[in-house]
Amino acid sequence: MEIHPFISHINNIVSLTSKEEEILLEKTKYRKYLKDQYIVQQGDVCKHINFIIKGCTKTFHLTNDGQEHIILFSIEDWWSADMGSFITETPADYSVQCVENTDVIQIEKSIIEDLYTEIPKLERFFRIITQRALVSSRKRIVRGFSKTAKERYLIFKQSYPELEKRVPQYMVASYLGITKEFLSKIKRQIAKE
Repeated sequence: MEIHPFISHINNIVSLTSKEEEILLEKTKYRKYLKDQYIVQQGDVCKHINFIIKGCTKTFHLTNDGQEHIILFSIEDWWSADMGSFITETPADYSVQCVENTDVIQIEKSIIEDLYTEIPKLERFFRIITQRALVSSRKRIVRGFSKTAKERYLIFKQSYPELEKRVPQYMVASYLGITKEFLSKIKRQIAKE
């Protein structure tokens, strides 16, 4: 079980003592998921947040007509969950599914408050990463209505070059809010430039 990336990730924002690391590791769970397995399904309550040690997940909403709208990919050193469901303990609006075999460290909702009491700096850590996620989410929303599909694709490609190699084109298209055919057309245009 490789937990070093998890501890390093936290220590990049707040410094844990070895005793605090011990407490944290006692209260977290290492879990392996297979490709296509769900970490949380839309409609279920998200009971834990997941730090990705290895692998890739997609967070998406499935509409009543079966359309999948991907809002987020998460890879190594990122977090994955339906945060709205996790925080409010209400049914999830999103599913989180593994795009690859994925290893995670999980922290259960029932344990996180205890961790905040035992290791107060973790509350600061989670505040900072939540703020960063909020800012990123807001920027993505603005890009959605202010940029062309080609501009959104180029931003995605520049921001996450490794992701395009790891996820199928139809998933990238869903994330960008376009069809896979239109994404192919954009790629052909770029190749000719």
